Amino acid sequence: MTWRWLIFFSVAWAAAQAATVTGRVEITNSREAAVRRNKDYSGVVVWLAPAGHPAPAPAPKREEMLQKDRHFMPHVLVVPVGGTVDFPNLDPIYHNAFSNFAGQPFDTALYPPGTSRAVTFWTPGIVRVFCNIHPTMSAIIAVVATPWYAATRANGRFEIADIPAGDYELHLFHERSLPEMLRFLEHTVNVPEEGLTLPLISISETGYIPAPHLNKYGQKYPPVPNDGAYPGAQK
Repeated sequence: MTWRWLIFFSVAWAAAQAATVTGRVEITNSREAAVRRNKDYSGVVVWLAPAGHPAPAPAPKREEMLQKDRHFMPHVLVVPVGGTVDFPNLDPIYHNAFSNFAGQPFDTALYPPGTSRAVTFWTPGIVRVFCNIHPTMSAIIAVVATPWYAATRANGRFEIADIPAGDYELHLFHERSLPEMLRFLEHTVNVPEEGLTLPLISISETGYIPAPHLNKYGQKYPPVPNDGAYPGAQK
């Protein structure tokens, strides 16, 4: 019975030590209408990595990034290393999700309505996702090597639960902020057992210049995608 008691005590102690970190992000100097008019601060990725030693291996997780109305939903998704993302095609047309950028390149190939493809991500980094058929479709998958992460809601708030007390490096990603701006905001935080509410984090979009992307072959997209060119597609 002694070993059972030790296991129970260890689990109970770990649960008692787990804290929650909350905070809020605001986005400034943005040209995006949703940000300027509606103060939509969603999609900022926040994660905590232990200071001075690696994070424990995150538990495998499975998420969905829908393709609907010629959009990826959600636009920003966070998964731990080893996480799998399903790409269901809910449109009446073909799609081909891909990424040639840093992070983990992948290519689902062309697939029809009502079907899905899955990709497992083994490399931490920012994966910029596009559709090889529709140039306006884009998304972000942030692959993080930690179990403690969140993406902000529209009001800019986030919550990261079940964090053992200790020192952590705070990391951020926002697709319309320059890397040097995000590095400037990185710092060490001490998470006490009772949890922590971080001060307001202000992220500027100053200097961001949107750039068109190429298709998976490194070529420009045709002016108007012709969905009717693919078997079973509907205009």
